[in-house]
Amino acid sequence: MEFVIITGMSGAGKTSALHVLEDIGYYCVDNIPASLLSTLYSLCLSSKDNMMKRVAVVVDVRGNENFEDMYAEIEKFKQKYKSVSILFFDAKVDCLIVRYKETRRKHPLSERLKDGSVSEAVEFEKALLIPIKRLADYKIDTTYMSNKQLRERVMSMFMEDTSQSLTLTFMSFGFKYGIPLEADLIIDVRCLPNPYYIPGLKHLTGLDKEVRDYVLNSDDTQEFIRRTLNLLDFSVPLYLKEGKSELVVGIGCTGGKHRSVTIARTLDEHFVQKGYRCVIQHRDVSKKSD
Repeated sequence: MEFVIITGMSGAGKTSALHVLEDIGYYCVDNIPASLLSTLYSLCLSSKDNMMKRVAVVVDVRGNENFEDMYAEIEKFKQKYKSVSILFFDAKVDCLIVRYKETRRKHPLSERLKDGSVSEAVEFEKALLIPIKRLADYKIDTTYMSNKQLRERVMSMFMEDTSQSLTLTFMSFGFKYGIPLEADLIIDVRCLPNPYYIPGLKHLTGLDKEVRDYVLNSDDTQEFIRRTLNLLDFSVPLYLKEGKSELVVGIGCTGGKHRSVTIARTLDEHFVQKGYRCVIQHRDVSKKSD
């Protein structure tokens, strides 16, 4: 049986992720108290219904009055049962505050704090969830993600064959929009030839053959790729040996449209050929150019 606990910051996308998992065949439960995790696991395990052999639940501050107990219950549950993974959703404080103001929804912790402000509640929750974040097998930061990107990321992580214990995620991004907080490694490709300054390529992206050919048709690029792959070929098995469930490799250029997209695709192709379970995401490729 496969059991996924979705947790993390309020407003960071947990419910959206649960809907995605429900769409791809998971039996889903929202807002379950941590104290009931073992009961639900036992019921699903003993059920003859195959639909209950892939389970996803949201456990967060809404259904848990005692936060220390919530952490302890999740930690004990993960240690006790097999095939349990934790998916943690996060986002920058400013982004979460804006989301709450846009939706005009009340933060679940607001009433438990003195002034009840959204900003205080978000800060309090972020500090509160640090221990649970450390337990997580997968972390997704949705600060710069669209709903479509979130759906693609979750589907890529959980739709494929789960026999591979390590998922490699290659994420292209633009430094001008910020470094992805969930990245384990950052590769800076701003030293490579930049198609942005070529009139015919400026408004294309690394998804277009013309841009890809321009970036790759350079001795410096080929040497950069060779050395980068040497590093990753050596280090990825070490991460696997240490029991890491997901390795997020961020590949950044200035705007996240040309060089980073091209190199991310190249690294992804290499590791797909080697038989790894890979996810590729182009965080900023659709953003408008200045």
